[in-house]
Amino acid sequence: MRINGSTVLLTGVTGGIGAALAAELSRRGARLILTGRRRDALEPLAKEYGARAVVADLADPEDVERLAAEAAGTEILLANAALPSSGELLDYAPGQIDRALAVNLRAPAMLARLLAPAMVEARRGHLVFVGSISGKTATRHSALYNATKFGLRGFALGLRQDLHEHGVGVSLVQPGFVRDAGMFAATGAEPPAGMRTVSPRQVVTGVVRAIERNRAEVNVAPPEMRILSAIGGQFPGFSERVQRRSGGAERTVRTVVAAQRDKR
Repeated sequence: MRINGSTVLLTGVTGGIGAALAAELSRRGARLILTGRRRDALEPLAKEYGARAVVADLADPEDVERLAAEAAGTEILLANAALPSSGELLDYAPGQIDRALAVNLRAPAMLARLLAPAMVEARRGHLVFVGSISGKTATRHSALYNATKFGLRGFALGLRQDLHEHGVGVSLVQPGFVRDAGMFAATGAEPPAGMRTVSPRQVVTGVVRAIERNRAEVNVAPPEMRILSAIGGQFPGFSERVQRRSGGAERTVRTVVAAQRDKR
């Protein structure tokens, strides 16, 4: 799929790696539609990249439908928005659980459902879902986040098979720990001992590769993390025992959780 000249809907542009994605897609000649919940952060980015801005809260089903209607003609959906959703499930109120599920899983699925028919009719288009390595193996204090990312992975890979015969591509991009952007940069948390990070630029490169080459899954993480996540997915009991022996991962999650609570 060619990015140059294509209409791209990018969600989550005001947080994490969204701005880096917008910059690269603009540089490659995409016609951008940018969406986020905060008008004050969204509109300056839209102005910078000559994009159209649509303010929307992806936790609101009506906003999701309105966004899809205003973004009619989208040829590439880049579903990047997500909530960290770390911490013990028992600490979450029902409304907070609903919001995490809505933003991280329901909204990408619904946007795909609403935008894909036009792509199928044109036999041209691409859907990209930005997930996480947390969608491959579970970690402590991340049950809700794991649930959304495991679900997103299953949805994306299943939808890819459904749309293949219609000429529409579907890709999943799964970053590991990202430095300089996203929840780790925002909270000051450090990855577990021995775990290397990736840059926002590497994630952007992975997204571009997924679109242009119609890759099913692009894991943007150091080799050791890709190996460990693959092992953890196949042998969850073994992964659980290894994690229990290491306090690094728990300290990282607790730092992120504390920062999330400060923002609630």
